Amino acid sequence: MGCGTKEPKITQLCLAAIQRLMSHEVVSEAAAGNIINMLWQLMENSLEELKLLQTVLVLLTTNTVVHDEALSKAIVLCFRLHFTKDNITNNTAAATVRQVVTVVFERVVAEDERYKDAVDQPAAVQGNSNRRSVSTLKPCAKDAYMLFQDLCQLVNADAPYWLVGMTEMTRTFGLELLESVLNDFPQVFLQHQEFSFLLKERVCPLVIKLFSPNIKFRQGSTTSSSPAPVEKPYFPICMRLLRVVSVLIKQFYSLLVTECEIFLSLLVKFLDADKPQWLRAVAVESIHRLCVQPQLLRSFCQSYDMKQHSTKVFRDIVNALGSFIQSLFLVPSTGNTSATPNQTGSNASGNTGSAQTNPGVLGMGGGATVLPAFEYRGTWIPILNVTVQGSAKATYLEMLDKVEPPTIPEGYAMSVAFHCLLDLVRGITTMIEGELGEAETVIQTTTEATSLPAHSSEQDLQSVSDQSEKELVSRAVWEEMVNACWCGLLAALSLLLDASTDEAATENILKAELTMAALCGRLGLVTSRDAFITAICKGSLPPHYALTVLNSTTAALSSKSYSIQGQNVQMISPSSESHQQVVAVGQPLALQPQGTVMLTSKNIQCMRTLLNLAHFHGAVLGTSWQLVLATLQHLVWILGLKPSVGGALKPGRAVEGPSTVLTTAVMTDLPSISSMISKLFENSQYLDDVSLHHLINALCSLSLEAMDMAYGNNKEPSLFAVAKLLETGLVNMRRIEILWRPLTGHLLEKVCQHPNSRMREWGAEALTSLIKAGLTFRHDPPLSQNQRLQLLLLNPLKELSNISHPDIRIKQLECVLQILQSQGDSLGPGWPLVLGVMGAIQSDQGESLIRTAFQCLQLVVTDFLPTMPCTCLQIVVEVAGSFGLHNQELNISLTSIGLLWNISDYFFQRGEIIEKELNKEEAVLQKQAEEKGVTLNRPFHPASPFDCLWLCLYAKLGELCVDPRPAVRKSAGQTLFSTIGAHGTLLQHSTWHTVIWKVLFHLLDRVRESSTTADKEKIESGGGNILIHHSRDTAEKQWAETWVLTLAGVARIFNTRRYLLQPLGDFSQAWDVLLDHIQSAALSKNNEVSLAALKSFQEILQIVSPVRDSEKPETPPAINVSVPLVVGTTTAPSLGRSFMRTDSIGERIGRYNGSEPPAITDEIEDLNLWWAAWNSWYRIGSESTRPPVTCDKLTFIPSQPFLTALIQIFPALYQHIKTGFSMDDLQKLGVILHGAVSVPISSDASPFILPSYTEAVLTSLQEAVLTALDVLQKAICVGSEGMQIMYPAIFDQLLAFVEFSCKPPQYGQLETKHIANAKYNQIQLFAPAEWVALNYVPFAERSLEVVVDLYQKTACHKAVVTEKVLQNIIKTLRIPLSLKYSCPSESTWKLAVSSLLKVLSIGLPVARQHASSGKFDSMWPELANTFEDFLFTKSTPPDNLSIQEFQKNESIDVEVVQLISTEILPYANFIPKEFVGQIMTMLNKGSIHSQSSSFTEAEIDIRMREEFSKVCFETLLQFSFSNKVTTPQEGYISRMALSVLLKRSQDVLHRYIEDERLSGKCPLPRQQVTEIIFVLKAVSTLIDSLKKTQPENVDSSTWAQVIALYPTLVECITCSSSEVCSALKEALVPFKDFMHPPAAKVQNGES
Repeated sequence: MGCGTKEPKITQLCLAAIQRLMSHEVVSEAAAGNIINMLWQLMENSLEELKLLQTVLVLLTTNTVVHDEALSKAIVLCFRLHFTKDNITNNTAAATVRQVVTVVFERVVAEDERYKDAVDQPAAVQGNSNRRSVSTLKPCAKDAYMLFQDLCQLVNADAPYWLVGMTEMTRTFGLELLESVLNDFPQVFLQHQEFSFLLKERVCPLVIKLFSPNIKFRQGSTTSSSPAPVEKPYFPICMRLLRVVSVLIKQFYSLLVTECEIFLSLLVKFLDADKPQWLRAVAVESIHRLCVQPQLLRSFCQSYDMKQHSTKVFRDIVNALGSFIQSLFLVPSTGNTSATPNQTGSNASGNTGSAQTNPGVLGMGGGATVLPAFEYRGTWIPILNVTVQGSAKATYLEMLDKVEPPTIPEGYAMSVAFHCLLDLVRGITTMIEGELGEAETVIQTTTEATSLPAHSSEQDLQSVSDQSEKELVSRAVWEEMVNACWCGLLAALSLLLDASTDEAATENILKAELTMAALCGRLGLVTSRDAFITAICKGSLPPHYALTVLNSTTAALSSKSYSIQGQNVQMISPSSESHQQVVAVGQPLALQPQGTVMLTSKNIQCMRTLLNLAHFHGAVLGTSWQLVLATLQHLVWILGLKPSVGGALKPGRAVEGPSTVLTTAVMTDLPSISSMISKLFENSQYLDDVSLHHLINALCSLSLEAMDMAYGNNKEPSLFAVAKLLETGLVNMRRIEILWRPLTGHLLEKVCQHPNSRMREWGAEALTSLIKAGLTFRHDPPLSQNQRLQLLLLNPLKELSNISHPDIRIKQLECVLQILQSQGDSLGPGWPLVLGVMGAIQSDQGESLIRTAFQCLQLVVTDFLPTMPCTCLQIVVEVAGSFGLHNQELNISLTSIGLLWNISDYFFQRGEIIEKELNKEEAVLQKQAEEKGVTLNRPFHPASPFDCLWLCLYAKLGELCVDPRPAVRKSAGQTLFSTIGAHGTLLQHSTWHTVIWKVLFHLLDRVRESSTTADKEKIESGGGNILIHHSRDTAEKQWAETWVLTLAGVARIFNTRRYLLQPLGDFSQAWDVLLDHIQSAALSKNNEVSLAALKSFQEILQIVSPVRDSEKPETPPAINVSVPLVVGTTTAPSLGRSFMRTDSIGERIGRYNGSEPPAITDEIEDLNLWWAAWNSWYRIGSESTRPPVTCDKLTFIPSQPFLTALIQIFPALYQHIKTGFSMDDLQKLGVILHGAVSVPISSDASPFILPSYTEAVLTSLQEAVLTALDVLQKAICVGSEGMQIMYPAIFDQLLAFVEFSCKPPQYGQLETKHIANAKYNQIQLFAPAEWVALNYVPFAERSLEVVVDLYQKTACHKAVVTEKVLQNIIKTLRIPLSLKYSCPSESTWKLAVSSLLKVLSIGLPVARQHASSGKFDSMWPELANTFEDFLFTKSTPPDNLSIQEFQKNESIDVEVVQLISTEILPYANFIPKEFVGQIMTMLNKGSIHSQSSSFTEAEIDIRMREEFSKVCFETLLQFSFSNKVTTPQEGYISRMALSVLLKRSQDVLHRYIEDERLSGKCPLPRQQVTEIIFVLKAVSTLIDSLKKTQPENVDSSTWAQVIALYPTLVECITCSSSEVCSALKEALVPFKDFMHPPAAKVQNGES
């Protein structure tokens, strides 16, 4: 009522009161109705409008009593007030309307809350579409429904149904209300079917209708072209419509699928270039709102893109954004000014040159502070900071107060679009990755559940299958989303990336590309993943950089041009001119680098992104590793990073061309880039196996490419791939097995064999580092328990041996050395591989290689033999042997032989352990072989494995013994024989057979063959400036040394191991073969070899005879053979020494000749052996001493030591064969002895062998010959009767030697000089050797002494008598005796005489004894002739003979005559008459011819043999006048002799008297005085003798002759010499007996 007054004051008070009432909620429904009516009136009267509004508001908000009509009236009231003239009222009313609408809808929500517990009746779907059928709605809902329905009507400019009384209404306000309702109360529409119906039936058509002017309008199209004028779009409505659409899509998408499709298509259309700028900006903002809602986008995709015939809405949105961005670059943003399409075209294709000249752009570029912006082909668009990441804060959609379209700042649309893209990417990826993560965890948990034992029930399984189905569905959605958007995104992002000049923007773009790439990778969408990666890669490299990997992928991409909105928009290629700061200049990695390339900071930024991608998303890269790595490789190259140890990259100088220029900015970055690259590969340890394989494959193919580039030139190659393969291998050691084969295979087959040395070197470096790391890594299980892995790791090391490049092999060997030093103890089954590496080194591979390999081997032998499996020992032996055969470095060969010796020592020390292990191994192999049904095949098979090891060692040394280098042969030979000698006892007995035949004899054969065919050319020097001794200066001489060593070694083994060898079945064959070798060596035309052969012969002849049972086993057997020790240099070790054996040998002997009784066959066999030896000896002797047929300079003549040794062997040999030694054998021996003594020596050697001429010494050869005969003679002496018939043969032999004194033997046709003439005191070096006959005199004389001795012992032996030994002796002696002074040596005839006397003193009695048998008949004439020849020699004494000497010689003659007088003449009855006659004649001749007539007068007296004559005379007289003379013939001889004697005396006296007279006072010469004295003495002797004789025996004429001397004697009285006087006195005294008184008868006339 109060209000009805319409009085303002009252009205105000009333309204306040009413408000208070209402706020206390005391108003009933009816009252409320009244209040509203009252307010309506006030309104119509325009009174207190603001208070009215306030009252309505209070009324409606405080309670819910206002319903239905009343409510509608109240709302209309507010609306009416909104359209008053008063601005304040309008605004307040607007706010009130908004609040009232909100209240209405809030009531619905509250009502629903109240009733929600009540059971919902399923609302029957009503067929009729009557808008009023709202009977099912509850009251509040009904109000709301009516209100909303009328709002739609009003906006559509239709009459309202419920809000009766509305007068006017604006669309903008209506749209705002609709938007706020839809936005604030979506659940009302979603829960109530009726509301949903309204949305579908009323709101959507309304929106579409209102949009129509915007759709039809084309900016720039002339009005005349279209028939009806087009309504221009109106900014406020358009903007509000877009807001409504945003809400509809956001909140009711699920209800309005089809409608939304239309709305979205419209949105896309609004982005077209021909729409007004403001429209495009608002559209972009709307789209941005969608882009920040990934779930929504997901539903779009599910609802449209995945349906068959539906528009691909999601794809279109993305593509539209892309084209929008492109169009912004192509069409310069000119606000609302319209441009014709043609201009657009021309601008798009505007050439870059003109763009560059645009000063604005340049100015911008050169500015100190650069605005963040995009710049592309001269179009410069700033980047505005429009929104925070992830929220779509719109600017123009919020301008509700603007009526005219605003001017859009440059770059705004671009910036929003840019953010759309970024948010789109971020949203999609976070959503999908989140879901993916959930799916994965679910799967994991469920699989864990199912993998539990049988508890898992059916339903579990069911849930798993549901789960996987669900996942399949969602995976399809994800894939579709990515597939739909990636092309557009990529096109837009690439363009933006290229245009971006701002680091932050670039970073965002790259981040988007990276997340997309990773997402595609996770979903397994290869093409899209590769496309994004390619984009990043391209961004990393300089523009137009030729990189095939990328080009091929882009080609593939650009050939599919992406259809965006029906137009083909190609991916725009990057712009060439970049306004980026250049940070590095480097060389492109290409075959022919053309100039340099520049890297900008953006390139580096992209590179970092690429690294991050690889770093964090390596697992999903798969095949695109190839792209990533190729790009990195190029960047690394341009930046000049080079690999260092372990594969990490370090900045290094570029090797060729202009060196890389880096700014400090990059320089500081390099270490971090390098470490990122390394980290990237370190992270490969977290990749799964498949991804890891992708990575390795990519690296391998990169490496192949780098190798192709490095072919044919030795420029620095790109080592990136190899270095990174190494790095990857090193970090993945724990699962090295899965990547080992591809990794090492590539390095081995490709990289290490590459012609570029740097490439190769790295390949080898990588491979060896991997192997070393693999071996040192703590694997689980450890390598020692995982042999397969160990072999796998070591195998590539062995494979490297197939590569011939020395640098690779050096690396390989250094690696082996390091492995040995670090891992040597644990190599186990890897040993054969490691040893194989050393063994694979060929001699032609250079010294340093061989040296390194050898170093490894030395290490093995010194340190690791005990740790390696015994089965590898054989390989060690073979490898060591192979080094011996290398001919590069002599020292290595020699040292390797030393190693073999060490190895043998090791075998010896650990023999038992090795044997056990080998036998175990053998058993295993044997078993395997049996299972397979094959025979076990190994060298030296029947022997035990341990013995085989030894045989292998021996065989190796054997090979080295015939090496071409003498030093190696020598060393190997010594080692071989020492090892067999020292350790041979370890061998099983049967193995010796192999040693002898397969090792030793085989070796001897080869050495003999090589020696006989060796070159005789002189070797000037031994390499370098080593001089070679003349005894080794031809190959032949060097081989000779080897032959010597070998033969000696074999002989020694035969000697020391005889007890082992003899029990072998074929010992006698072996013996024969050995003898054959000795024989061929002895007969070789080389003094050294032949002499050594004999030494070996000596050695094997002193072999210990096997132990017999009779000997006590405790005492070591000694050799006690009674052999005279041979004199001379070549004596073999003395025979008398006892031969000690070590215990082990003693045991073995025990084993072989157990307690079985000695077998007789042994004896026989022994004999056979010795006779074989004798035959060999004989063959050697006869061959070597047989004189050559022709003689020239080259004739080979055996040396003295050789012959000496040969002869010295005989005594030892003879001891064993004496029992069967026959005459024949003696004959053979004789030939050899004779031959040996006859051999001359060369004048070069003579000073060393011959005594000087004056000494009478025997050479050792002659000694040996005599010793041999001595041994024989002694043996015969104690031997059987049968042997004694050999005496004469021995005499013959000796006598032949005696003859040498006068007749040196001839050696074939060889001319020899007598020793006196040999120029041995001035040996001419290069003159052909002169041969010098020895001085045989001492030898002959010694032989003669032996003969005499022997004859003294054996004169009475039957054989000696029968064989006329005495006669032969005399016959032989006659030669020197008859020569007498002509003998080569004076001593000879003197010795001959004395020997003759000795022999005769023994022999004559024997001869007389056997006189009757006639055995000596022929001896007598020989003896007579001998006396005759000696006493009356034809040779003249030398001129320088002194009187004392002469007298001595005379006394010898006297002795002979005395022998005749004592031994022969007294026994004349037993002696043939002729002989006695000859003797008498001779004596007679002696007494008369006492001087030689050929001398001058002065010398006569000296030469007269006074004593001799006297003795002859006396002997004659003695026998002439002896009573025994029986025959008249004898008497006649004496008488004749006497008359001659007296006649001569007379002459002498006469001459003396004559001379005495003439000489006057001078004394006469001594000789003459002596002569006269002798004559005087002879006269007195004669007279005495005549007196003693019986008178009838003296002739009267004799007496007359004697008396006739008297006057002459008297004449001599006057001589002055007292001696003559005294002699005269003695001569005259006997005449007294002739003084008779004269006869009585006197003749007349005479007195």
